[in-house]
Amino acid sequence: MNVIRQLSLVKGSDRYVFRYEAGREAEVIDSFSQMANSGTCRFDWFDAAVLSYQMGRRLEMELDQIVT
Repeated sequence: MNVIRQLSLVKGSDRYVFRYEAGREAEVIDSFSQMANSGTCRFDWFDAAVLSYQMGRRLEMELDQIVT
């Protein structure tokens, strides 16, 4: 069974929603970098950092649940 995860960010009138399969976090972070670097949307490096941090915190909480 594939676990689908979601991250979202609201920035002014823009809304960014990222849905991805568990285990594909590195690809999503790469997408954040590409979007921030492209300059074609308002998504910037700070947004990429915030979402990457949220993803890391989620993974940390899941690992804590497995260990305890």
